[in-house]
Amino acid sequence: MTPGAPLVEMRGIVKAFGAVEALRGADLTLGVAEVLGLVGDNAAGKSTLMKILTGVHRPDAGEIVFEGRAVAFHSPRDSRALGIEMIYQNLALAPNLDVVGNVFLGRERTKRVLPRVMEWLDERRMDAETRKILDRLKIRMDSVRAPVARLSGGQQQAVAIARAVSFNARVVVMDEPTASLAVKEVGKVLALVSELRAKQVSVILISHRLQDVFTVADRVMVLRGGRGALDTRIGDTTMDEVVKYIVGADTGGLSHLASGR
Repeated sequence: MTPGAPLVEMRGIVKAFGAVEALRGADLTLGVAEVLGLVGDNAAGKSTLMKILTGVHRPDAGEIVFEGRAVAFHSPRDSRALGIEMIYQNLALAPNLDVVGNVFLGRERTKRVLPRVMEWLDERRMDAETRKILDRLKIRMDSVRAPVARLSGGQQQAVAIARAVSFNARVVVMDEPTASLAVKEVGKVLALVSELRAKQVSVILISHRLQDVFTVADRVMVLRGGRGALDTRIGDTTMDEVVKYIVGADTGGLSHLASGR
């Protein structure tokens, strides 16, 4: 990978579902340890583009480049192998399991009791590794043995982030992580996003809350009608300008795609 080159590039991505064109030549770039705010109106193509990046959908045309080489994802397992994780809005947590159980759900650590005959869950190891991950992200939990159903919305989001990082994530896609949180918890989640960046993890933040994007993101990209409408650094734009690109209003002579201005 060339120093300074994007970690992820999505070039000319096209995706249709029957007669509906969800993506019409969308491009996206993401740098190492960069937070990208991905915004747009409903049906702009945000979720479809991210599902292609994470292997849920396959594009009809276009290519994905990771660390300078073209890649093809046939399933989420393929993208996960490269360290790309997505945290969906519903978090996909098991509410009856504790924090440890959710962090290691589907990939539990085991120890052999009888060679080739019996294995037990290695609870001590999973407990220690969970605490290590939480400490690394500066996540404070009263107990890692509490069922996640008893946790606040912000704490549940933190568990989902910890699980993603435990897969050695290099890219974390977060779908509306603050949509249903109280103001105090929003701040904690955004602090976690900043902590991920500090740990050299790149983040794509899908959000309708522009104040969150302007608080934590390095760049903002607007999708409209399945194509990129704006791509610029946060310091080079305003919320009002971003809103104009989202709704397709008159932008006063601004170019269709602004990048690195």
